Amino acid sequence: MRMLFSPTFDRKIKRLLKKDSSVKASVGKTLKLLETDVFHPALKTHKLKGKLEGNWACAAAYDLRIVFKIVQFENAEAILLLTIGTHDEVY
Repeated sequence: MRMLFSPTFDRKIKRLLKKDSSVKASVGKTLKLLETDVFHPALKTHKLKGKLEGNWACAAAYDLRIVFKIVQFENAEAILLLTIGTHDEVY
């Protein structure tokens, strides 16, 4: 599935990698797995409720989450990455 990056995601991932470059490998692995199989058990993908209803989240590391939305793009489904951060930052 194709991946699209929101400006917020771009900004937050750059800031995160600058602050802690050790997460680069786990984020990269998570994005590849997400692109291949959104619902792979290792991702712990789940629907969000409340103010984030309609979005999904997956785990990129122990306390690192990626929030995304499944959207239509060029007549196919795509993953729109919305934000990345710790559990408290994204929820």
